[in-house]
Amino acid sequence: MADVKDDIRKVKPADDGIRVDRWLKLNFPALPHGLMQKLLRTGQIRVNGGRAKPDRRLDAGDEVKVRRLADFSGEKGGTDGRSSPSQPLGVSKADRTFIESLILFEDDELMVLNKPYGIAVQGGTRTRRHIDGLLAGMEDRFGGRPRLVHRLDRDTSGVLLVAKTREAASRFGKMFQTRSVQKIYWALVKGVPKPQQGKVDAALVKAGGPEGDRVRKARPGEQELAQSAITHYSVIERAGPKLAWISLKPVTGRQHQLRAHMAIIGTPIVGDQKYHGDENLPVEGIEMKLHLHARRLVLPRGTGAPLDVSAPLPNHMRRSWELLGLDPQRFDNEEGGE
Repeated sequence: MADVKDDIRKVKPADDGIRVDRWLKLNFPALPHGLMQKLLRTGQIRVNGGRAKPDRRLDAGDEVKVRRLADFSGEKGGTDGRSSPSQPLGVSKADRTFIESLILFEDDELMVLNKPYGIAVQGGTRTRRHIDGLLAGMEDRFGGRPRLVHRLDRDTSGVLLVAKTREAASRFGKMFQTRSVQKIYWALVKGVPKPQQGKVDAALVKAGGPEGDRVRKARPGEQELAQSAITHYSVIERAGPKLAWISLKPVTGRQHQLRAHMAIIGTPIVGDQKYHGDENLPVEGIEMKLHLHARRLVLPRGTGAPLDVSAPLPNHMRRSWELLGLDPQRFDNEEGGE
């Protein structure tokens, strides 16, 4: 049986006006939605001593008391009656050390992480450990609840921007929406794109299937479902006739955009099991992991110099570069073509 305690927190000024259910998701990311609804319904989540409905708006300074469970896995969180396993509130010393090791840059309003391959940015079905949840458990370290500004796929590594305040998250989020932020990715692809510098302008639609979510090029008559997607690419160096190291600049930010666009032009990213990048590799010894890395991010910072942060290659890509005789330091400032 779970150990039951009370977790009491004050609503910060940055969260003034937020709904109770939204506040709970931000502050207790390990709490399953079904269990949250149950705790609200039975009065085990209270605001200023009284029962709270999910749509209640919180004021800065409100006191929220939550029945804290040392282990959520013993509670039934979903409507299907199955357990909703999740990590306890807070994070371990090892997880704190892990997050600290990822920080490439930090100041009072933001930090840039070097996200590793294979860890999700946010939680989802069967995803118990993710960057967002670990950051939420370190509120004491960051002086508030850190907020993701953009996303990377689970198997994409590299620069990830995190805001330390709600206001900063909103401001930086608008920069991404207005395409004021420059994002540069490095990838290893099968084949050599022709021409070696160009633009892929191919609208995408979601195409779910037995192998999970993916996207594909929109077909005639699918305009209403399609999302515009544009990517600039440039070959940095060839590794023989059948592999190439490329730089990618996404203009838009659609799900799987870079992966789908490279597959559409016939040069899928090496190790991409969703878009045929894992088939018939011309060189032995390359690890079957996605070779896509968010290499660099350039962010405007008022009237001063922009923030310009680069992330080193993950280990599996570094080993592939060594195997193929590619030198990432030689093109350290490579930005690719427009």
